[in-house]
Amino acid sequence: MTGSPSPSTLSPSQRFLLLFTALGLAVVLFLLRGGLNAEAPLEQLARRSLDPDTALSNGRPTMIEFYADWCQACREMAPALLSMERETVNQLDVVLINVDNPRWQDLTEEYKVNGIPQLNFFDAKGDPKGLSVGVRSHEQLQQLTNALIQDQPLPKFAGVGAISSLPDSTLKANNPDPVGPRNHS
Repeated sequence: MTGSPSPSTLSPSQRFLLLFTALGLAVVLFLLRGGLNAEAPLEQLARRSLDPDTALSNGRPTMIEFYADWCQACREMAPALLSMERETVNQLDVVLINVDNPRWQDLTEEYKVNGIPQLNFFDAKGDPKGLSVGVRSHEQLQQLTNALIQDQPLPKFAGVGAISSLPDSTLKANNPDPVGPRNHS
C-alpha cells in the first residue's frame, strides 16, 4: 500500500519539521487575520463611537462620518481617522453613522447624505460648521480637526464646504428626486 507515512513511521526529525511547519503556518494565519487586534479600524471606530446627540451636546467639537461597511473608500480612510481620533481624545468627538442601519435613516436624511464617506463637522456648541465628501488623507484630517478644535474656519480642500443655508423647500423644488448614498445609477 502506498501513500503518506503514518506519524508512527516518521523519523524524529520529520516530526519536528512537520510540527515547526504547522506552528509557522498558524502564526502567519494569526498575523494575517489581525493578530491580537483582529478588529479592523472601521469596526474599532464604530464600536467606540458616541451617540450623535451625546457628542453634539457635550461641549466638544464633533465630526460625524456617514459610512457603510461595504464602502472601500470608507475602509481606506479608516486607519487615518482612527489615528486622528486617538490623537484628539477629549478634544474632539468622532461619531460613525452606518447609512445601511435603519436606526440612522433620519440622520442620513437630515444631513442630506448623498455620497460616502461624508464627514459633517460641528463646533463645540453642536452647530454645523461644514462637510466633506470623499476620502481624506491623514494630513487633511489633521488640518480639519485642528480647525475644529481651535474654532477656526475649515481648510479649503476639494469636496469640503460650508453647510448650505438654503431652506429645504428650495432644495426640494430644484431637485425633486434627490440621490441617496445607496443610489449608483
